[in-house]
Amino acid sequence: MKRPLRTLGIVLALGVPVAAIAADHGDSPTASSTNEPTADITDLYAWMTADADKLNLVAAVYSDAPTNAAFSDAVIYQFAVSSSNTFGTDQESTLITCKFVDGTNIECWAGDDYVVGDPSDTDGIVSDNGGLRVFAGLRDDPFFLEYQGFQNAINLANGAAGSLQFDANGCPSVDAATSQALLGALTHGNDNAPPTNTFAGQNVLALVIQVDKSIVDGGGPILGVSASTYAAN
Repeated sequence: MKRPLRTLGIVLALGVPVAAIAADHGDSPTASSTNEPTADITDLYAWMTADADKLNLVAAVYSDAPTNAAFSDAVIYQFAVSSSNTFGTDQESTLITCKFVDGTNIECWAGDDYVVGDPSDTDGIVSDNGGLRVFAGLRDDPFFLEYQGFQNAINLANGAAGSLQFDANGCPSVDAATSQALLGALTHGNDNAPPTNTFAGQNVLALVIQVDKSIVDGGGPILGVSASTYAAN
């Protein structure tokens, strides 16, 4: 089995159209070592459509991508969707796998659904039976981060670490004053300045999938989603 260059994961429930998000804009050591920025996943988003009939998935790669950035045919992009009836029970896994066959066209598989073509139109390309839709292209980075505030919050947390009490699960007990100080640091810059988005004006490459829930919910309504990249050879 190939070692993934990058993986992020999240959990959500069918019928709840609230987005789940995982993010890591730092370079993966493995992805960085391949000198392949299109293998470096920055964000993973997953949510159900309002009618809960379809699952939407987005994997963003290539932090601060230039306007001429393009997906690589040297990388395999894969979503793994696990399904179960309740948390902690046996899961059934479905893979959604995509690979660019050249500089323009992509092919993707999800269960028995298959689609191939140019995914750059915002309507995407759709499998013959309509169960799988795919878009891929350059997009504004949707992730918001006040980086200075994030660093300030880390410094506050490190300063308070020695006095914290931890429960059996390893979670710290934080008093209201410390909690408010951390929240204030995260949402403001230095000297309580209004927050600014560190990633404003930056681009990513986005691989966007919409798949019928019947393809991915064979094990039940609780879904776990991860996204990984692999070297194609």
